[in-house]
Amino acid sequence: MHAATFFDGEGWRDGTIEMIDGRMLLRPGSPASDLRLSDLPRLDGVIVGGFTDHHVHLQLVDHALLHDSTLGRVIDLGGNPAAVAALSEGAARFVSVAGAPSLNDQKAAAPRSSSERSQTKRPHPVAVEFAGAFLTPVGGYPSDRDWAPAGSFREIADTAAATAAVAEMADAGASCIKVANNSTAGPVFSDLLFRAIVEAAAARGLPVVAHAEGVGEAQRAARLGAARLAHAPFTERLDDAEVTAQAASVSWISTLAIHEGDTHATAVDNVRRFHAAGGTVLYGTDMGNGPMPVGLNPSELTALRDVGLDGIDLLRALAPQNPLDPAALLLRLPGTDADPTLARPLTSADLKA
Repeated sequence: MHAATFFDGEGWRDGTIEMIDGRMLLRPGSPASDLRLSDLPRLDGVIVGGFTDHHVHLQLVDHALLHDSTLGRVIDLGGNPAAVAALSEGAARFVSVAGAPSLNDQKAAAPRSSSERSQTKRPHPVAVEFAGAFLTPVGGYPSDRDWAPAGSFREIADTAAATAAVAEMADAGASCIKVANNSTAGPVFSDLLFRAIVEAAAARGLPVVAHAEGVGEAQRAARLGAARLAHAPFTERLDDAEVTAQAASVSWISTLAIHEGDTHATAVDNVRRFHAAGGTVLYGTDMGNGPMPVGLNPSELTALRDVGLDGIDLLRALAPQNPLDPAALLLRLPGTDADPTLARPLTSADLKA
């Protein structure tokens, strides 16, 4: 048993970590009334749960690679609901055989020393949440995109279709509903239809995440009841009053690293002011949108630091899993101000020092 410092989602706490029946178990506070944390050896560094990417498209990447990453949870924001639900169920069941080498180990030709093997990352379960299909107007984005998998969008013509589509996604196991309003690529929803989707989703206890692209669409999505924007606004610079209003009503998923040039500058400027106004920024990469790591994305982390998120703020954006949950991936960081890219899975070898 070791004393350890861990992040509980809000701040740093002290507890104990030990290996029991082959599993790492973290507990808060002192181990017993007659034993103080100061009496125990202390784990170097700190513990956090597996990180969250709030915007991925699992059908567009080699999702098996997630099991060797430091991501413990991902949220798929647009895919065939049956296919993504199957991926979610499979990822939840994923358990590596104790002591079995990871895929990377199996590919290595040369034998490794015991110390090298002890530090090798092992495949781990990944929690997968999903929105199911994009809900889009008839002829709307991404219905005309070659990259959109079969069954990954529903074209909504009226309120009856909106209610039916939300029910379909909810019954498939969705944790949110994805709405596509992209005026640069086709028609967008009327206020009436957008609100109908929001109301149907609310009736099933689901928030709406909006892809809002085009002049005025980010403001419309917030005004009509979206809980999150799938991308920090990048079409136009919001004025300070608009940013302040959104900071009080919606959260933004970052996806800054997918942009270049003026679009990137616009998104960065919006997010910097949104964060300063107290808005909730969530780490998300739009994984599958072009070549990018299937795992933690250093470019996205750099962009978030550039807008002022660091330390506790950056960890909150990464929304680590609850490390007290026995099913959570446990990561070790060198220190409370360490770069998340330095995180690695906690192993039994860490408790032998």
